[in-house]
Amino acid sequence: MENFNFYSPTFFAFGKDRELETGSLVKRFGGSKVLIHYGGGSVVRSGLLDRVKASLEKEELPYIVLGGVRPNPRSGLVYEGIELCRREKVDFILAVGGGSVIDSSKAIAAGTIYDGDFWDFYSGKRIEEALPVGTILTIAAAGSEGSPDSVITLEDGMFKRGASGDAIRPKFSILNPALTQTLPPYQTAAGITDILAHLHERYLTNTKEVEVTDRLIEGLMLTMIHEGPRVIADPDCYEARANIMWAGMMAHNNSCGVGRSQDWNSHNIEHELSAMYDCAHGAGLAVTMPAVFRYVMDHDVMRFAQLAVRVWGCQMDFAHPEKTAAAGIDALQWFLVSLGMPANFEELGAKEEDIPELVRVLCRGDGRDGTISGFVTLDEEDCTEIYKMMV
Repeated sequence: MENFNFYSPTFFAFGKDRELETGSLVKRFGGSKVLIHYGGGSVVRSGLLDRVKASLEKEELPYIVLGGVRPNPRSGLVYEGIELCRREKVDFILAVGGGSVIDSSKAIAAGTIYDGDFWDFYSGKRIEEALPVGTILTIAAAGSEGSPDSVITLEDGMFKRGASGDAIRPKFSILNPALTQTLPPYQTAAGITDILAHLHERYLTNTKEVEVTDRLIEGLMLTMIHEGPRVIADPDCYEARANIMWAGMMAHNNSCGVGRSQDWNSHNIEHELSAMYDCAHGAGLAVTMPAVFRYVMDHDVMRFAQLAVRVWGCQMDFAHPEKTAAAGIDALQWFLVSLGMPANFEELGAKEEDIPELVRVLCRGDGRDGTISGFVTLDEEDCTEIYKMMV
């Protein structure tokens, strides 16, 4: 196990009706004027936005609102939010929505008090300071409610890139599983896929002797395998929603990733799909992960075989561990398809003729040097072959 620092200060308010405590939590964490940031009309139609406003008004906290966050959040709205916060002297950002809303809120929080272009943080500069952020989660997926990470798409070039820093970990996150009960099955399944991807990105490590985090990851994967079909069959099952929501946070606050190298190549390769086609991130990962895993499996076949045995219940073939490893990857893909996720480019809405452009942006765009690194370092030829495996 490698040396590590781990700092995760987010206060979690979990359970039914906890959004009614929003105002007191904002005040507890120093907010005096709030930007409420949200996406489309669902938080309005459900009455959630009105409940949040009422809670802030109860604590006599002034607020302004900025809606319009799209899936795969865009830089244009971030720039608008930064200008609005500076003009209105906002000192607290409240994200009401899913991962896209939270990521956009984090970008605004960092950019508002930064003298340069906020995109500097998405080009490698670490975030050291930001306005405080609070979240009210409406979909279990991205894990941004407990993480130091944010992903934004730069509209000039459509580069989808990430930024990180403990300064953008939320001060508090309200997790009410009931708020996810109205999600369409496709969005629920995409969220489950994203959670599983976060776990796989940490499981694929070149660090030896990391049994504690291996077992944590495996346990969370087994939870998703149990609860995924249950919640698709019964969308109103609060307990299944609750387990998925907490697993989503645990999958990405990095408690499962400390002391070990990590992968993230599946995410990098998928980001180009959701940037180009505006598909759901989880849906893109459902197509990307099996292809990436099959391509890199020989790098450490026993790691994939261990996962197949411990999580998917495959029988270990000691004479041919590659067969066990492959069976585990097949089981993962079958599971995702059973939830309603796509299995290939056609089902995702992607096109084979776009592969050269996908590879160019992935490997050369926004200053990259022709490779992406993780569990295995991949060059342009590797990435081309991986995309072709998805067709």
